[in-house]
Amino acid sequence: MNNKIPKARWLRVIAPILIACIISFMDRVNISFAMPGGMDAELGITASMAGLAAGIFFIGYLFLQVPGGSLAVHGSGRKFIACSLIAWAIISILTGFITNQYQLLFLRFALGVAEGGMLPVVLTMVSNWFPDKERGRANAYVLMFAPLGGMITAPLSGLILDTLDWRWLFIIEGALSFVVMLFWWFTISDRPEEAKWLSERERDYLVTELNREREALRALAPVNNAPLKEVFRNGSIVKLIIINFFYQTGIYGYTLWLPTILKNLTGGDMSSVGMLAIIPYVGTMLGILAMSVMSDKTGKRRMFIALPLCGFAACLAASVTFGHNIMAAYGFLVGAGFFLQAATSAFWTIPGKVTTPEVAGSARGVINGLGNLGGFCGPYLVGVLVSLYGQSTAIYALVASLLIAAAVTTLLPKECDMALIPGAKAKAMADEYARAKAARRVQGVKAEIAG
Repeated sequence: MNNKIPKARWLRVIAPILIACIISFMDRVNISFAMPGGMDAELGITASMAGLAAGIFFIGYLFLQVPGGSLAVHGSGRKFIACSLIAWAIISILTGFITNQYQLLFLRFALGVAEGGMLPVVLTMVSNWFPDKERGRANAYVLMFAPLGGMITAPLSGLILDTLDWRWLFIIEGALSFVVMLFWWFTISDRPEEAKWLSERERDYLVTELNREREALRALAPVNNAPLKEVFRNGSIVKLIIINFFYQTGIYGYTLWLPTILKNLTGGDMSSVGMLAIIPYVGTMLGILAMSVMSDKTGKRRMFIALPLCGFAACLAASVTFGHNIMAAYGFLVGAGFFLQAATSAFWTIPGKVTTPEVAGSARGVINGLGNLGGFCGPYLVGVLVSLYGQSTAIYALVASLLIAAAVTTLLPKECDMALIPGAKAKAMADEYARAKAARRVQGVKAEIAG
């Protein structure tokens, strides 16, 4: 087969997924601008309550992780995300009408539930469209939603806050979800077999490559049914959950407090804070692209998880050390932005390498759901530590969390760095597994007869 495979799917699949994820990110983090933009003063919200309001989203985020991942494997991720977009819009708009902090907590929790299935669904959809040798880059493009969402949310939120108020921030950005839902519905397909726009040559390539990979993974660990307990029996999946927990603690501790940190650092208005917040997210895009390309090129997935985690931690620590110098501190915050999401593309290639396709969808949901409890702990931890000890102590706590994630990464198995097995070898392994299983069954029968 000619190696120059058509690449229509890079636009027709990645673009709608990326746009939907950007909207989810906007609805998730616009509270970080609303708080210093007048919400905290109007509703009487303290720093610890602000951290709770930002973090409670991730408690709700747990509920649809596993169902979302399983649905994307066995059902329609397209329909799931369409319904989610409608829910995000309604909840965000309602947030613009709240009158007390308890209503805010409820709606933030509900938004977490509504967004909970998004990432495992879209990552599973990516795995339905892109073979392993392309998946690191495909994941990287999808995971650009965080920096792109930040780059859009920061100036837009600052402009809305300075011209209108925090209530209109939620109403306007929530309404965008309705528009994106229509775009999503008419552009995306769940699998290559369902896409009418896909050329026959590209479809044949995808079906052949993806079937070969599934055969290879089943040969390594055949599973007929994939109950949830299979996920927790896998030591590598447990390590990924731990890594993701401490990583998300750092990510959202940084992301959801960045506007407040910048406002305290510079003393500027919300428009200037919004503009300053763009640059770290530009760095995030560059970091994701650089690390994903090197990760795909070398296959060293573990290295390109650990290195960004250590770089992120170092830059956060330096931003505190040089806090007396505004330019230096801001420069290190930009550096932290470069490493912010740089480990994610390599990280999300690993679940498909350490488990079977039947388990992978649920595994992604469990890893993302339990890992994202760090998204609750990060903002809440920062809020409490800011109230008790000050901003510097809070940032050092995030540094410690990131270093723990890097340490656990070194414990992942070497198989995480290995390419998937060619089809012929996979078939031979499957045959060997079947023969061994049959031999054990015969030995068991002989033992019963002898007994």
